[in-house]
Amino acid sequence: MPQHTRRIAVIGGGANDEHTVSLASAAAVARAVRALRHTAVPLTIGEDGAWRDEQDTVLPAHRAIELLTGCDAAIPMLHGVRGEDGAIAGLLELCGVPSAGSPVRAGALGMDKQATKLIAASLGIATANGRLVGAGTAAVTTGLTPPFVVKPASGGSSNGVFVVADLGDVADAVDRARTFGDPVLIEEYVAGREVDVAVFRDRRGALRLGAALEIGVSSGGVFGAVEKYDGSARFTVPAPIGDAEEAAVRSAAARLYEALGCAGVARFDFFVTADGPVLNEVNTAPGMTERSQVPLMYAATGLDYTGLIAELLDAVFLDAVPSPNQGEAPQRAGATA
Repeated sequence: MPQHTRRIAVIGGGANDEHTVSLASAAAVARAVRALRHTAVPLTIGEDGAWRDEQDTVLPAHRAIELLTGCDAAIPMLHGVRGEDGAIAGLLELCGVPSAGSPVRAGALGMDKQATKLIAASLGIATANGRLVGAGTAAVTTGLTPPFVVKPASGGSSNGVFVVADLGDVADAVDRARTFGDPVLIEEYVAGREVDVAVFRDRRGALRLGAALEIGVSSGGVFGAVEKYDGSARFTVPAPIGDAEEAAVRSAAARLYEALGCAGVARFDFFVTADGPVLNEVNTAPGMTERSQVPLMYAATGLDYTGLIAELLDAVFLDAVPSPNQGEAPQRAGATA
């Protein structure tokens, strides 16, 4: 059958400290959209909050909305606040543009690390012991055992994350973390292997999990922003963990995906310990360059990058209410059942 060409808005950038990372994800997605013989409509939100088109021309808000509503679907690649936190999902929903990403509720909950800890606890999934430090509130570590990890409660790309060995250094770390976002979390450092799993729901309604991926982290360290983006990160996929450990991580990821109400692809980061998996964080708009964790997880199952984007679009077109721009769902390329 001939493939039906669609117009797909790919939204990157964002007015936050993950702007550059988001641009890289959006560029990779746009390449895949074109490989699927669709028309990619790249749109960028600048660090100043202004919309720009593919030629880097600043667009009035109404023109950006016109371009979005002229598309059959959107793939939002906005990592971080004012994007991943449900902001872009809300805009797309109000505009009536089907989205290959999580809805408002899932984005908002997933971006709030304290909220995800509470949801995980309700599901019986362990998280690190910690304290939430609100704006203008002094750091409190009563009942916590050092070393600590201090980080913004809403943020990503490991920006503003600090490992603190001494109690006397906590207040300074909280102040530094606050420059990346408020409130701040102080958590006990979890000694374990860092293992991530990605999940999406396909066009049949089935959850598709990627292979578990282990991140090589030095003893006493964290997977920091530098390692994430300078090419030095060490990923092992499939993760060399036991069957019982893998089953526990995959079960926890699937349950969190459902409980949060995610759509599109989401990544769930865990520490695998002797006592079982401990949730680190949830990413409802994970990095999506060809060498990012999520595509590597699915490649290990036989689903290549273009096939992954095709699957995400298939699910959107199956669920979307038909509009004048929408015809039959496109044929997939490079995907596995």
